[in-house]
Amino acid sequence: MRDNVPDGRLVAYGHLGDGNLHFNLNQAPGTARAPFLARSETVKRAIHDLVRDFDGSISAEHGIGRLKVGELERYTQPAELDLMRALKRTLDPNGILNPGKVLRPHADPDSIRETP
Repeated sequence: MRDNVPDGRLVAYGHLGDGNLHFNLNQAPGTARAPFLARSETVKRAIHDLVRDFDGSISAEHGIGRLKVGELERYTQPAELDLMRALKRTLDPNGILNPGKVLRPHADPDSIRETP
């Protein structure tokens, strides 16, 4: 982690008993804010790739929310996403339940999925 963010401190927390660990990356005192913030996506990707490599999950019991919708699309198999979208359309045909959380509304899966 120090190689990726020498001006940051990884703060891990959670409930290890069920494997749900969370993280924050805090800026070290006396360091410049702009370079620290500029690396946030790179650091998030490195951590989530590591989680994937260990067959973990980028989400816990509280779900994806708005901030991790793109991450869910990146790390979830297309068939799983298709099933999730089908269930969402079936249970919420008007798209009024938690719009934009978990799944992007009216998303074209081919336009948003990156190859890991």
